[in-house]
Amino acid sequence: MNWLLLNSGPCDAAFNMALDEALLEAMPRLQAPVLRFYGWTQPAATFGYFQKYTEVAATTPLRPLIRRPTGGGIVPHNADWTYSAAFPPGHEWHSLKAEESYRRIHDWLRLAFAELKVATELAPCCKKSLPGQCFAGHEKSDLLWHGQKIAGAAQRRNQLKRRRKDSGGVATRYQILKQRAPGSTEEIVRTVGPIKSGAARN
Repeated sequence: MNWLLLNSGPCDAAFNMALDEALLEAMPRLQAPVLRFYGWTQPAATFGYFQKYTEVAATTPLRPLIRRPTGGGIVPHNADWTYSAAFPPGHEWHSLKAEESYRRIHDWLRLAFAELKVATELAPCCKKSLPGQCFAGHEKSDLLWHGQKIAGAAQRRNQLKRRRKDSGGVATRYQILKQRAPGSTEEIVRTVGPIKSGAARN
């Protein structure tokens, strides 16, 4: 199955999350996975789809606060480089458990860095952090460089109600901390695509 690539460039926080949500809802119609790259025009914070705004707002001073179409907790955004992936109904991604899909896409990224001659690794275990400081710690299978987290992710699987039968959608959102990540954004974009396509066929 061919993938669609969308490079949005820097956008404001509300637009970024709205477009990710729109791509997820468009999966039954597009019938192809979409890989989207984007950045941020202003400092902001996003919070998980299942979190309550009032509780999040009381936890962090970060503003603006925008709800993500994926799960997870509070994530600050400024100089990070972000990408998202959405998968249509029937795609083999739906057969993967959440932990395996989390590991697999970070392994694609590890292979992309390897193409740039940069050694990274997947975190073997979890290291907890305070709310809003997700890059101070890491989850199992996050991407590490010299022991520091440079890439994390959030996922959501849903059933979209349609006039016919239910249509499944899977959204995965990732970010790379540019201050820590070796290599340029452009280099990573050039390598993630070919590595992803090759891995997807295996």
